[in-house]
Amino acid sequence: MDRMNRLRQLATPLMFAPALALAGEVTLTGEGSVRYQPDSARLQFTASAEHELPQQATEQVATQMSEWRQAISPYRARLQDYTDATVNLYSRTLPREDREQPPVKRAVASQTVSFHIDDLELLNPLLEQAQTIGLTYHLGPHQFFHSDEDGLEQQALANAIADAKTRCQFVARQLEQTCGDVVSINVDGGFRPVPMMMAEAKGAADTVSSVGVREVTATVQATFELN
Repeated sequence: MDRMNRLRQLATPLMFAPALALAGEVTLTGEGSVRYQPDSARLQFTASAEHELPQQATEQVATQMSEWRQAISPYRARLQDYTDATVNLYSRTLPREDREQPPVKRAVASQTVSFHIDDLELLNPLLEQAQTIGLTYHLGPHQFFHSDEDGLEQQALANAIADAKTRCQFVARQLEQTCGDVVSINVDGGFRPVPMMMAEAKGAADTVSSVGVREVTATVQATFELN
């Protein structure tokens, strides 16, 4: 009987050891963000033409591309990763109003230009040239970005870590303790764009007046020792 009592006395501290270790730690979440305005854009313009003869459709596209190259010559050196190598030629069958009529085919030719700009002051002049020549394009939020996105993500992460430290210090003060070393930390981050004010630029008079503001966010979950 005495032996059993001694075993119980030895086991009791071991049973409570994990609880005591956990009591000296705090796990919390830190959040950080950086607001910014995009300073760059990825653009794509397409010249297209349709004709009964493939050669005529191709020549019309070639004329548009020649006009485009001449029009953008003052800006050409500032267009990054420029390419106009995407060329397509195919035929399509027009809808028939009368089923007894033979199908009519048309040749469709197109050539796409793509590049990015690091200066948004170039945006409207390029759009105006495309509109004048008759190139098609579409602008959406995903085409605008910041030239230093890695730096923005790092700053948001630094803000999240600082927020976690501040929260740990607050909790420690309430418990009359101090915030100690980091036991573990999990990092999660991503872009969260704020709604943007911008023109879609479909008509000849459309220009972009404001790109708008975005925000990059980061979240960390950290466990600190409490001393």
